[in-house]
Order: sequence, then C-alpha cells, then structure tokens
Amino acid sequence: MPKIVGASLAEHREQTRERIFAALSRLAGERGYDALTLAEVAAAAEVGRTAMYNYFPDKESLLLAFAEHETGGYLRELTAALAELDNPVDKLATYVRLHIRVFATRHMPPSSALRPLLSEQGRSRVLDHVTELEATLRRVLAAGMAKGYLPEADLDALVPLVTACVSGRSLAGLAESALAEATEQTVAFVLRGVGARLGPDGKPRKLPRR
Repeated sequence: MPKIVGASLAEHREQTRERIFAALSRLAGERGYDALTLAEVAAAAEVGRTAMYNYFPDKESLLLAFAEHETGGYLRELTAALAELDNPVDKLATYVRLHIRVFATRHMPPSSALRPLLSEQGRSRVLDHVTELEATLRRVLAAGMAKGYLPEADLDALVPLVTACVSGRSLAGLAESALAEATEQTVAFVLRGVGARLGPDGKPRKLPRR
C-alpha cells in the first residue's frame, strides 16, 4: 500500500495530482505534449504506474484535467486582478500582461497544442475554457466602449483579434527583463489597436464626444 502523504486521504490525492501536473508541465516544456506517455509522466512524478491509472486512466484524461486545473487557476487569478481595477483600459492592460506572463512562464497548454491529441468531446471541453477567457475579454472591451474610453467596434471581430495578438507571441524562455519589455510592447500595441488614449501621465482618457 502506498505511503499516504498529507493529513488525510483527500489531501494525499490532491498533493499527488499536483505532483503529476508539475511533472507533466516540466516534461511538456522540454518535449511537447504529443511525445509524452502516461508512464513517463508517472515516473517523473514518482508515482507508480498502477497508481497513475487510478488518477488518470489514459493520456487524454490527464491532459484534460491538467488544462482545466491550469486554466481554472488562471481564471481565478485574472478575475481577482481585474476586480481591483475600476477603469476598463487598465483592466485591458492587466488582461494582456497576465495572459502573456502566464503562458510564457507556466507551460499552460494552448488549445492549438492539445486539439490534435484529443477526441471531439475532449476538444469541446477545452474550448469551454477558451470561451470563458474570451467572455472576460469581451466584458472588458464592452465596458470600455460603454464608458467612453474605447471607440465603438464590432466585438465579434475585435475579441478574436486581441486574442490572436496576445496568444500568438511565443515568449517562453525569455529572461525577465526581455519578457517585461516584450509584454509592455504588446500592451501598448493592443491599446493602440483598440483605440484607447492615454494622457501624458499614462492614465486612460475618455474619447472626445462626437
């Protein structure tokens, strides 16, 4: 019987899941998701092969659980960060900064990397999380337009454009200074692209009324 780590069986299972996810993230950063096997992840996490199947019966279930774990944590972090801000332009800048940093430093699986490895049902579950992120971005942009900080635009067209901009850059592995510079360049580009205006003090300004 495997040694129980943690104060309870539930805590032990949660700690084991965290070890498995950490091992998957590390290996995926080195080799990509498609080349990994369940046995390799189990070995890296120091989990017995039989025990591994008790947590994840196959590779798809592991990838889906990992994606949901990482995306769920990111959404909670993003929601908390946005709740501290009042101005929608500041919210948009924070959205861009956090999105870039998370995907550059945590090896979060982009939907494009997982899609070829999943069944149709699995792809649908991953898409649900992408939809949640896009809905958050849509709300931020809509608030900017409603409050006069952004010009009116078609959100159905604008949301994918901003998403492509912040998700399309591969910044993993950059030194902190280079990552910070690239992030701020992207923030400035997105704000210009959506029509935001900043004053000399760097604070958002409302657009002139027509």
